[in-house]
Amino acid sequence: MENTNTQKRLLIIDDEENMRHMLNAMLKKFGYIVDTAADGYEGLIMVDSTHYDFILCDIKMPKMNGIDFLKKVRNKINSTIIMMSAYGTMDTAIEAMKEGAYDYISKPFKADEVFLSLKKAEERERLKSENRFLRQEIEKIEGRYSFGNMIAKSKNMESVFILSSKAAQYNTTVLIIGESGTGKELIARGIHFGGNRSKKPLVPVNCGGIPENLLESELFGYKKGAFTGADRDKKGLFEEADTGTIFLDEIGELPLSLQVKILRVLQESEIRPLGDSKTKKIDVRVIAATSKNLEEEIKTSAFRQDLYYRLNVLTIKIPPLRERTEDIPLLCEHFMNALNVKLRKDIKGISPSAMSILLEHEWPGNVRELENIIERAVVLAEEPVLIPDNFPSELATKKAVKTDTETEGFSLKAAQAAIEKKLIEKALEATNGNRTKAAQLLEISHPSLLTKIKIYNIKL
Repeated sequence: MENTNTQKRLLIIDDEENMRHMLNAMLKKFGYIVDTAADGYEGLIMVDSTHYDFILCDIKMPKMNGIDFLKKVRNKINSTIIMMSAYGTMDTAIEAMKEGAYDYISKPFKADEVFLSLKKAEERERLKSENRFLRQEIEKIEGRYSFGNMIAKSKNMESVFILSSKAAQYNTTVLIIGESGTGKELIARGIHFGGNRSKKPLVPVNCGGIPENLLESELFGYKKGAFTGADRDKKGLFEEADTGTIFLDEIGELPLSLQVKILRVLQESEIRPLGDSKTKKIDVRVIAATSKNLEEEIKTSAFRQDLYYRLNVLTIKIPPLRERTEDIPLLCEHFMNALNVKLRKDIKGISPSAMSILLEHEWPGNVRELENIIERAVVLAEEPVLIPDNFPSELATKKAVKTDTETEGFSLKAAQAAIEKKLIEKALEATNGNRTKAAQLLEISHPSLLTKIKIYNIKL
């Protein structure tokens, strides 16, 4: 038989020494690197220190049988496990499959049976690997990236998603910076639900939305009798988030008196409810967000420098929408699909002239503003394609003012050329250089676009 498995490592777990010896000799001939274990406990120790592509495991063994071994390792390793037994029944095989086994072989078996089962398992792994690769390639071609409930296609958002994915794997403090409406809470949620605290509580707090005189008791709780009206003990939001994550949105709005107390939580991992003489230990991951420039706030003594350093362990900066206009068509499609379900509409797309207006807008409210404007347009639309009339008139007005101020002198020809060049560059940026789609956005023919690209010396 052809030897194609020189790099595959395999573990045999069987209490019968003769069976281990026979399988070891046979599988080495087929090119596998083979280790052996006499029972499930020994197998557990070996998989903790070595990665195995395949595991052949007997079911009936002393100390720890094969089913118990499967249950122990199914969430810890990604090896393909094939079970073996001389006492097998269909029920045993089904149980093994339910616990994560790939295949089941009844003893006694021929060498070809083992080899065939391993080859089928290898083919399955190869196909899974190819599918993963193809999915990644398709995402690259489409230029689409995602993290949590956020999607984008721009390179700078890809960087945000990569950094956020890394942050999700650790319990370190994270500071998210970005203008209002950029999606700071979505990133925080993605980090929490992508990490090992995902099944624990996520408690969001809008630091600017709670009156200052109530903020301390909301965050840290209070004891009965701490103040007038405190007729019972009350947990604070930090204690509610114990073992989970607390998301402190707009932390730049915190008064200085509370900044000191937040600093203590980060340093000591403990809180003191109002009216209590004792502190409580808590295990809370802190993710903070702000639309303010905290370094400037420090200069004016509005924000504590020591708290900033405690928060600024890992910083994620979300760019505003005006700096990633290539995400606008993708976001529009996403919002329209969701709104079609919510509003029972059937909007198919956005006309090129309407999309041009959206691409030119500055979006001071960022993604939140875009979502609201798309919802308004979907509600107003009477046709399956959104047109400029479905959008607020001030979008087009702002575009006209902007292009007017960008030209000098009184030459209409020069102004037209400047505007054409700018719009072509915008369309190419929004379509990742796809000239056919850019021509559709610009409402001109493909040959005409190619001519203009050459005339204006636009670099692709």
